Parts: sequence; structure tokens; C-alpha cells
Amino acid sequence: KKKLKISGRELASIPVQVFGLDELQVLEMSPERESCLRYRMKLLPQEISRLRNLTCLYVDSNNLKKIPAEIGTLSHLERLTLSNNSLSSLPPEMGTLQRLHSLHLANNSLTELPVSLCQLRSLTFLDVCDNKIGTIPSTIRHLEKLETLLLLFNSLESLPEDVCLLRNLRTLWLGNNHLRSLPASFGELVNLDWGYNYCSCNFEGNPLESPPPEVCSRGPEEIRDYFLSFRRT
Repeated sequence: KKKLKISGRELASIPVQVFGLDELQVLEMSPERESCLRYRMKLLPQEISRLRNLTCLYVDSNNLKKIPAEIGTLSHLERLTLSNNSLSSLPPEMGTLQRLHSLHLANNSLTELPVSLCQLRSLTFLDVCDNKIGTIPSTIRHLEKLETLLLLFNSLESLPEDVCLLRNLRTLWLGNNHLRSLPASFGELVNLDWGYNYCSCNFEGNPLESPPPEVCSRGPEEIRDYFLSFRRT
């Protein structure tokens, strides 16, 4: 009664009976990750708003082109996965999901990170890899609890200084963008583990100057060592 998984190679819509399950907390409509399948659902219906007790909604690896504004009524939502769809935009109402702590948006067609997402004060995990995002809004500084930010394979040419205010960041992936420099205060992200956990920070595939002096002058020696080794490779 609390959790429902709907599966099937031909899944194209949500059965209407689902919207009568008003106690439902977890709804999963994604193929198994190992199967490499993609379902055919193009639209998340407005009736999703009836599932007021949802805490987890998994709809990655479908063919979604639009998320309805009614998503904003799911006030208990904590985890939302929308990766591997065909989304080019997100409704501003998503900014009302104040319990959301994990948001997956990888492999869509987003060209910007909506300002409304920066209102999600409880967010600790944000994955927007493999989109077409060219800028990060300065309001990202409001995501004060953010620990993981994944931005691989986008179109970023610069990183705003405001990212350096995310002092709880532990993992930051910036690989395969168009970055030539980093903010001068980048070294103040002291929770990034440069020396022992290589996966905590990633820059490969950027035309960065190596090492960036304005960063090395402020940050720990591990930053300089990282960029020097990166240059040798």
C-alpha cells in the first residue's frame, strides 16, 4: 500500500487507478538500470498531484518531454529522479518542494539551471550531467546544504563565485565543459577531498590553465598538486 513499482517494456502512461492510492509513498516507473531499456511515457499527468503523500518518485529512463506544474503540490517529496528523458525545461513550481534532498536530471536537454531550483534549501544531491547548461545562476548560493553537485558534459564557460559559498560541498564534477578558469575563492571549498578521493572533484575535458594561480594561492597544497599531476597527464 505504501510502495508501487510499475514496469513493462511498453509502459506509455500511468494507469488511472494509481491516482486513487492516496497513501502511496514510493512510486517507481523506471526500468532496471542494468536492462538499458527506456520506457515510452511522454507525459507525467496533472493527476500526480493526488498522490500527496509521495516521498519518492522515480521516472528516469522514459521519454518525458514535460513536467506539469502540479509537481509542486507534492510537499512531502524527498527524492525525484528524472534522468534520461527528453526534458528541455522544468516548471518553476518545483521550487516549492522544500523537503526535496535528492534531484536527478542527468541526460536531458536542459540549457539552463532554473532559478527556482535554487530555492530548494534541503537539497543535498543535484545531478545535471549531460545536458546543455551554459550558465549557473548566482542564486545557487542558497543551496546551503548541497553536498554533491554533478555538472559533467555541459556547456559551462565559467563558474560563478557563488558556487564557492557552498561550503558543504564534498563532491563537485565539472569535467567536459568549456571552463578556462575557476573563481578566485575556489580554494575555500575546503570539504572537497583532493588528496585521497579522486572522485570528489573532476576537471578533465576543460581548457583550464594548470595550475590556476588565483586558486592555488588560497587553497590547500593538494589543489596545486592535483593540477600539476593533471597537466602531466
